Amino acid sequence: MNESDYTYRSIPNDVALKIASSLAVTDVSCLSCCSRVWRDLWGSDCLWEPLFKQRWPLLYEDVLKDPEFKGWKGFYIKQHKEMKDQADSVIKFVEKCLQSESIQVNDYLKAIECLKLMGFGFKDVQMLLLKPKLNVLLNLVGLHYCLNILKVPASDVMEALKSSNIKNRQICIKWWKLGRWFYGFRMRDEFHFRCVSLEDLASSKDDEDVLGVLQRGAIHEVLQVQISIVSSRSNAWA
Repeated sequence: MNESDYTYRSIPNDVALKIASSLAVTDVSCLSCCSRVWRDLWGSDCLWEPLFKQRWPLLYEDVLKDPEFKGWKGFYIKQHKEMKDQADSVIKFVEKCLQSESIQVNDYLKAIECLKLMGFGFKDVQMLLLKPKLNVLLNLVGLHYCLNILKVPASDVMEALKSSNIKNRQICIKWWKLGRWFYGFRMRDEFHFRCVSLEDLASSKDDEDVLGVLQRGAIHEVLQVQISIVSSRSNAWA
């Protein structure tokens, strides 16, 4: 008996399952490499069912009614692959819309609407869009979707940004508002400029409500909104 087998067998099954269930899915997948007994645990429905329910609570209820359902592990992996393919389509759409590291607000809002139509949950966004290797504008799409569409508590979003090591990434917002009327004359259109971190957006520290500006991009008072990656030139304007 090797040491890892002994460690697992010295722990009651229910305790071992609870420990494994508290891990991130990527860590759970690593269990199968530890030893034979941990590999057996990795294949257990007792482990994958709560993970599935936590990530897709609405779909979970439908699965329970399916008479042809065969197992939670396989179904979880299948569903994850489908969500990843859908996330990849949103990523490709945003990347296609990028012009000189910036995106127009209509395309940005369309990406958020795609996530809504695809039924993305918080865990899906956390695993597939809040990643440091992705463009920060894709991080922003995920953050905005979680806060404004899913209504995820800001503290949970903050924790997700922190764990993904992207909380300090910054974006730049430029927007033009329709000039006000003054004694029958319309004033010049107002130009606004703001650089802000993802952390500040999630914690509502930005005093100009940038997410609100993005959400109201189609309102007549806001003529144009442009979202871009912060560069040294952008910081010089800030």
